[in-house]
Amino acid sequence: MNPVNDYLELVRAPAVLTVLGDTLVGGAAAGQVLSGRRMVLPLASACLYAGGMALNDYADRGNDARERPERPIPSGRISARNALAAAAVLTLAGLGLSAAGGGRRALAVGVPLAGSIWIYDLLAKNHPVSGALTMGSCRALDVLMGAGSGHLRPALAAAGIMGGHTVAVTFLSRGEVDGTTTATASGAAAGTGLLAAAVVAGSPGPRNQVLAVLAASAAYAARCAPAQVRAARDPAAKNALQATKAGIRAMIPLQTALTLRQGNVAAAGVLAAVDLLGKVLRSRPRSSRISES
Repeated sequence: MNPVNDYLELVRAPAVLTVLGDTLVGGAAAGQVLSGRRMVLPLASACLYAGGMALNDYADRGNDARERPERPIPSGRISARNALAAAAVLTLAGLGLSAAGGGRRALAVGVPLAGSIWIYDLLAKNHPVSGALTMGSCRALDVLMGAGSGHLRPALAAAGIMGGHTVAVTFLSRGEVDGTTTATASGAAAGTGLLAAAVVAGSPGPRNQVLAVLAASAAYAARCAPAQVRAARDPAAKNALQATKAGIRAMIPLQTALTLRQGNVAAAGVLAAVDLLGKVLRSRPRSSRISES
């Protein structure tokens, strides 16, 4: 037994990579430069996300005992008490890092973000519509944390796009065990197309910049739309699971497109490196891989 790997599995370590770009998107929209202490903000997002995943498994421990007995809590590798403690510590660490990276303006958004995460895991997730909307608001707030409370308006569109994608992924994720519906998967696929178009339509820069945004938006759609279409044709649980995973992984090219829309090539380069790291981790032998969903 390896306690470190157990906790990495608890917090869905590979999926944590998909939130690192949220504050980069918000900062780019607000005209903030990725330098100095602001480079700490992605770590704040990572801690808050990881804390939410630990809390998710704490809240789901009863269902997981029946449906996913291999998960860390029902398998006995991590106690429910320790999972809750990990969630609390990671949440507090995330808030501390948000203050360190963005001062009071970032913390002013980080506090409601942390609250929304706990509300989702402990209350809202059992209700399909409110749960998906709450999860979408968490992602949108994470983007806004990168902008800070004094610069929210220019980042609202990007936050809405990231939040909208998250809502679709959350609806799909509800079918991972018992299957989804054709309507849900079709709606997610249609939403992907609409969001990609919205990103490109909101790119007012020079021709080369628009082409870069178009390429990144196409990469986003290519990353998740095929799996969503497969789930629409056959809404079985395995296809819903694959569509959910594809939707999670598609967060990074979507973030890349949004940073390029603001002309922030440095942030886009960082996200390209993060995306490559995710691919390397997924290419590892299955026995040494940590689950992301």
